[in-house]
Amino acid sequence: MPHIESVAADAGIQALVTSPDLGRLGLANCHAVPDKLRALRQLGGGYDLVIVHRDADRETTEARRREIAAAVEAEWPDHPHIAVVPVRALEAWLLLDEQAIRRVAENPNGKMPLQLPRGTAAERIADPKKLLQETLAEASGAHGRRMATFRSRFPRHRHKLLESLDPFGPVNRLPSWQNFISDLKAALRSSAG
Repeated sequence: MPHIESVAADAGIQALVTSPDLGRLGLANCHAVPDKLRALRQLGGGYDLVIVHRDADRETTEARRREIAAAVEAEWPDHPHIAVVPVRALEAWLLLDEQAIRRVAENPNGKMPLQLPRGTAAERIADPKKLLQETLAEASGAHGRRMATFRSRFPRHRHKLLESLDPFGPVNRLPSWQNFISDLKAALRSSAG
């Protein structure tokens, strides 16, 4: 959400972004895109734009975009939307900022070398989530029980990295991020105008 707000502000558009936590609302069985859209509609409220995140995983970006468009058309016909489709998985976007990784790993001054991908190589990693987990563990410098405890906190670390992601930083070199930003700016201008 903060990234969308930052991009909107950079484009001179004021945006109020909400992201209902369907699990906390008792709608934990919403896994597929149509189920999530249906649940959001049932919650009520007005949305000018729906932003749907879906990792490409083993599909093509275009296949995921078509999947999202079909779900929106089925569940929320003619509603403005954009698809956020990282190549493989969102974690690829988080692998480019070494300082952020070291900070989240609670070892900002660590000197151990991290084998991070450079530029678009991040989008070619077969399992970016696993690489991110391993990189965070390496960056922490932890051992033994401390390492086990550290590894158990991966969801929290991932969340911190996502929150601190600079939308205009290294991730801005990735085509999937560029597509997201381009689509977002166009949709925001359309909604605002």
